[in-house]
Amino acid sequence: MAESQKPAQTGIKVIVVGTGFAGLTAAIECQRKGHQVLVLEKFPELKLLGDIISFGPNSSRLFRRWPGVAEKLEPLSMRADAITLKSWQGETLLTQHWEGEQNEFGIRYDGHRGEFHEIVYNHAKEIGVEIRLGTRVEDYFEDAEKAGVVIKGGERITADVVIAAEGVRSKGRKIVLGFEDKPKASGYAVYRSWFSAEEIAKDPDTKHFTEGGDKHVAWLGPDVHFIAACMKKGQDFSWVCTHKDEADIEESWQLEAPLEDARKVLEGWDPVVQKILDKTPSPLVDWKLVYRDPLPTWISKGRRIALIGDAAHPFLPTSIQGASQAMEDGVTIAVCLRECSRGGGSPENVREAVAAFEAIRYERVKSAQKTGEQTRDIWHKADFGAAKKDPDSLRLRREGWLLGFDAEAYAEDQYARTVAVLRRTGLADTGEARKLHVPEGQHGYLEFGGESGGKGKGKGDVSAEARAVAGTAVS
Repeated sequence: MAESQKPAQTGIKVIVVGTGFAGLTAAIECQRKGHQVLVLEKFPELKLLGDIISFGPNSSRLFRRWPGVAEKLEPLSMRADAITLKSWQGETLLTQHWEGEQNEFGIRYDGHRGEFHEIVYNHAKEIGVEIRLGTRVEDYFEDAEKAGVVIKGGERITADVVIAAEGVRSKGRKIVLGFEDKPKASGYAVYRSWFSAEEIAKDPDTKHFTEGGDKHVAWLGPDVHFIAACMKKGQDFSWVCTHKDEADIEESWQLEAPLEDARKVLEGWDPVVQKILDKTPSPLVDWKLVYRDPLPTWISKGRRIALIGDAAHPFLPTSIQGASQAMEDGVTIAVCLRECSRGGGSPENVREAVAAFEAIRYERVKSAQKTGEQTRDIWHKADFGAAKKDPDSLRLRREGWLLGFDAEAYAEDQYARTVAVLRRTGLADTGEARKLHVPEGQHGYLEFGGESGGKGKGKGDVSAEARAVAGTAVS
């Protein structure tokens, strides 16, 4: 849709809580599809926070539909042509190239979260999305005719639908689940850093990161992996280190940690890793990973409040899909609300749209989450003796059911079929409607024959599509 062409107005009022990528995608797509949108964000100003974030081809196609956004993301994106996988001692095991994947599925964007977020946030403002910063939501409510939020100070704001997109501590989870749950540690944490590559370029042992294009390298060890990236033509450097961590996250899951903590985890690793640590400013971000099995439902009993993104389904970083699935959520609920308005836009139709959103998304997200567990286990439990004989076993799986997916087109195509089932079963139970949308990768990557983290099929037993061979050239 050309942004100069104002979409037909649906008359549906939507409140979005949170301005992460899930919330902004929902807001932008609701605006583009003719809904009246109000976004509420607790922080008084937005800052360029964070480090590397990845958007796969399945979500980057949305950026390309937002005029001017892809063009702004491109110069900020890492354009390494491959990722090199090494043992923790520094032995190169595999180089996995990306050219075929881009031809097969489309481009992806990897870059600084804060820089990407600023572009998307500004785009939302430019197309007319109303955003109220410094507005803390204290509670959610709904009745038969409307839903709403209570903000700090007592003001009540109502709409037809409320989308809770403020992360794992969303207060919307209470009205959806019927009780107040608290995030639990996954048993892992990530040290993270992003800094100028100037000192990296000066050292003979690390300057290769800054030469000949962007670079991406991962070192794998027992229950630890360390991934380094250099981008923007040698200007910026980023690394992340995922490791075991049993710390309590009662108060916060994003802390600071001294560089020495990472040195302890990586003691004895490849001298190049030690050189990278030498050039890393302290402190680090110490990000406790919150992960859990999918919630039994993402939508309230009244079917007017929906959780999306991390509020509904936090991902492990090894899935490389958390941000992409959040964006898929956002566009899907916007499509469902537009489709329901074509049936008259009655309150009942809005409730159908929210139920249809969950039914369309639930099984796909559950399957995508499993891929993160599988990759983590492949890397953290690697038998390096066996890996030397079969380095291809360590590669990042890149499969068509996950990366070649167009969430917007799928929701448009599947909405009527989904609602037909919901009208027969009733909105109180989305179980049968969910079954319409079980993906090909029901148990995660197809290669694993249906068992998360289990032994996979032999290479000869896996289809070209399943392994996405066209998108993964191994040398």
